[in-house]
Amino acid sequence: MKLLNIISPPKSLKLTLITHIVIPLVIALGLFGYFAFSSIEGEIEKQMQNDLELMARAIQLPLVHSLQKDRMGSIQQTLESVFAIGRVYGAYIYDNEGELIANLGLTDPAFERERFMELASDGEERGEYDRIAGRRVFSYFLPLTDSGGRIIGLLHLTRRASDFRNHLLSIRIKGIIGLGLFLSTLFAIILYGYHRALGRHLKTFASGMFRVAQGDQNHRLHLDGPKEIVELGENFNNMLDSIEKAEHELLRHQKQQKRLEEELRQAEKLASLGRFSAGTAHELGNPLSVIGGNAQRALRCKEIPAPQRKALVSIREEVERMKYIIRQLLDFSHRSPIHRSKAMPKDLITSTIRAVKEEAHTINTKIIIDQPEPKVPVYVDTIRIQQALLNLIRNAVYCAPNGTVRCSWEFNDGNVIFCIEDDGPGVDQSLVTKIFEPFFTTKTVGEGTGLGLSVTHRIAEEHGGTIRVTKSALGGACFRLTIPSENNHQLK
Repeated sequence: MKLLNIISPPKSLKLTLITHIVIPLVIALGLFGYFAFSSIEGEIEKQMQNDLELMARAIQLPLVHSLQKDRMGSIQQTLESVFAIGRVYGAYIYDNEGELIANLGLTDPAFERERFMELASDGEERGEYDRIAGRRVFSYFLPLTDSGGRIIGLLHLTRRASDFRNHLLSIRIKGIIGLGLFLSTLFAIILYGYHRALGRHLKTFASGMFRVAQGDQNHRLHLDGPKEIVELGENFNNMLDSIEKAEHELLRHQKQQKRLEEELRQAEKLASLGRFSAGTAHELGNPLSVIGGNAQRALRCKEIPAPQRKALVSIREEVERMKYIIRQLLDFSHRSPIHRSKAMPKDLITSTIRAVKEEAHTINTKIIIDQPEPKVPVYVDTIRIQQALLNLIRNAVYCAPNGTVRCSWEFNDGNVIFCIEDDGPGVDQSLVTKIFEPFFTTKTVGEGTGLGLSVTHRIAEEHGGTIRVTKSALGGACFRLTIPSENNHQLK
């Protein structure tokens, strides 16, 4: 296609208009003018011949009368009156014997008697071209007859053929000039009409397309003019809008696909971590139970010295801590269907606070409950929600030693939102997207597993809810656990 364009470059619309409309129109008008002028010239030539005939007929009766009376002076005067008109080249009068008896003109036609007898015998008027003294002329012959129809003479009028030719040439030149002016005017009107109706709009259209091709995807055409041009511009704009919409949709699908792929990788990673955690918890659970049991039985012996007893107590504490870690690993790896039941938010909060009350008392952390009115029940998996709240409250207590932790809840569009706040240092903005990842922790080695918030995040997702962290009014962090709560009639 490119090679074809190089060999035969495409023509512009203006050139195509000239080639396919203007030039054929000029040729058609030229042919029409040629045949029209030919017809007009024939009519004009015939009219000029008729003029000569009319002049001959106008003097026919005076000449007949003068011939019958043999008045040669009157005949000469009659010829002079015709010659004075200026359109006659020569005038000649012959008698019934073919002798020239009167003439007026610069040339003697040298008329032969045989020729006279031929014309006289016909008795008809005649016009024809011939030559007189080397000049081509048009001759008109009119027989002169008396009242009885007897031919008494012949009138011969001549007119130069050049008069016909010059007159026709003048008309032809004027016609050509007029036709040329008409065609030039028509050509100018067509080009002007093209520019006003199409050219300027197409130029604007091409300029807009060039801007779009250069990368200005937000450019849109604003065309006026004929309906078809406006519709073309609107269709072009609609095409650009469709392309832009398709690009945005494609970008959205790409982002969604990337997110899904990332979620899939994360799910595969979490599944692997879950299998690993479950296996680890299973393998460590039995030995720890044996160690804890032996330590407990050893402590029952009252004869054990104090240092050994202290060591056994320490062993028991570390075993319990390890069992807690194992429970978290099992919670992380364990997935089971949600079983919702009716519960009051206050009962969920208070029962969870009792589980961490001793730890809070140890580090002098005050836990307060801010409960709203009215008291509305929620429908959730109570065990899992208590586990999630336990992780949040325990983290808040750890982050606010000698401080305050506030627990509250609210209802919004069928959701219950649990808020756990503290007056600790808060969460750094750079860690907001990481704190819910498995095994991520800000605690020192040996103080945390990094699974508490990850388990809470998974419980929120299993309920179709969310968890996010914001700045607390107390100055620290505020964790907002949003859980959809089903209606009463759905559970009855």
